Amino acid sequence: MTAADAAVEDKVVAHGAEAIRVGSHSFAAAARLFSPPVREGAVMLYAWCRHCDDVVDGQVLGHGQVDGARDDGAARLAELREQTRRACAGRPGDDPVFQGIAAVVRRHGIRPVYLEQHLDGFAMDVAGHRYTTLDDTLGYCWRVAGVVGVMMSQIMGRSEPAVLDRACDLGMAFQLTNIARDVVEDAAIGRIYLPAEWLAAEGLPADATLAEPRYRAALARVAQRLVDTAEPYYDSAAAGLPALPLRSAWSIATARSVYRAIGRKVQDRGAAAWDRRASTTGTEKALWVAAAAAQAVASRMRSPSASRDAGLFRRPV
Repeated sequence: MTAADAAVEDKVVAHGAEAIRVGSHSFAAAARLFSPPVREGAVMLYAWCRHCDDVVDGQVLGHGQVDGARDDGAARLAELREQTRRACAGRPGDDPVFQGIAAVVRRHGIRPVYLEQHLDGFAMDVAGHRYTTLDDTLGYCWRVAGVVGVMMSQIMGRSEPAVLDRACDLGMAFQLTNIARDVVEDAAIGRIYLPAEWLAAEGLPADATLAEPRYRAALARVAQRLVDTAEPYYDSAAAGLPALPLRSAWSIATARSVYRAIGRKVQDRGAAAWDRRASTTGTEKALWVAAAAAQAVASRMRSPSASRDAGLFRRPV
């Protein structure tokens, strides 16, 4: 690598690290625990995911007024697809986001179909897709998070199908937690990810009025059900820790604990779950980092579990 190439790479990695620092405090805490090569890949993948999300929503690093309903949403998504295809073909241009994802694809053998699947999730947002059943919601979770888990597994050096399944499960759990935490905020802009069947069973509307305070008690029951749905996915992800390198297992165990705790806070708060955004404190994160270190070490004493709950979502690719 020439000095010029190294300078470009440093810039790309720094851009990704800043995207994580600003966009996701929970993931930032875990990402610091990766080995340097894995951390570089993780931050570059995150930067691409964050950029795509922001372009579709008209935000900057997850902040600002969501503008995903604008008439040009489909055009913006089409441009993202084209930029991503060029990056996968080794022609990323000068944008550090696409230089980064090109490097991730090249180094870790990421299949372009995974990137396309992720963009398909944003297409569902642009189209104002509605989710009737839990299976419909899980299909969305696969596209926006499960497939990211699969790509992260490859960045961590593990591409065996059984390991990819566990990685997918963790992504699914994360997204189910996110949906429960953000349901009121999402509903206010017309995005309803909860299964319409579940809402109907509680007498709840499947439109923007779901965000109104009068529905909080019933909505809390639906959100609690969704958090419960995430539990077997978190359990499955834990069973995959022995397959990962030690530092990767430490990071993943930390992220798993942090996100799982967010879901439990949503459950515990009941109808007050959305009075303030559910999050974890710095002290809580530090405790989970320490606990995750013990979990990672203990996972060295176990073999990866070959059995997986047959009732969990099956990734399509």
